[in-house]
Amino acid sequence: MKLENKIESVLFFKNEPVTVKELAKILNEDASAVKDALKSLQEFYKERGVVIVSDGDEYSLGTHPSQSDLVEKLQKEEFSRDLGRAGLETLAIILYKGPISRREIDHIRGVNSGFILRTLLVRGLIERTEGESRSYTYKGTLKLLQYLGLSKKEDLPEYETAFKKIEIFMKTSPEETDNG
Repeated sequence: MKLENKIESVLFFKNEPVTVKELAKILNEDASAVKDALKSLQEFYKERGVVIVSDGDEYSLGTHPSQSDLVEKLQKEEFSRDLGRAGLETLAIILYKGPISRREIDHIRGVNSGFILRTLLVRGLIERTEGESRSYTYKGTLKLLQYLGLSKKEDLPEYETAFKKIEIFMKTSPEETDNG
């Protein structure tokens, strides 16, 4: 399989910015080969609905700027829908355990949470900050606490009990090592 195809798979799966160094490590490739493949992908996607977005150091998949009206329409529709069980579950994990990494969220839920995290970010319910090893952590926003009528997350119902149960679960369950 071509390196470009592998990079596409990683960027799609991760659903968050990834550095060249991380891609090189994941794919067991030289960083210069990864950079060349990323340039090739950027050229390939130049006139497509999806593009490779970069700030110079990190790369991710994004929508083409020419599709901004369509994406804006979809975002409005998304905002009008309920979060659903998976969204509320993820939000609760972030509220009670945050700041928490996507890997930890995926581990607790047992499934990939990338799409749900994106939805919560877009809605302004959670925020992403850079954590250890250039990975991201997620926590609830002040806007969310205001909406819930709370002054701090420790005011959440049964906060201490839930926090302790999550901690016990994280310590006693085997962690998936191939989850990114």
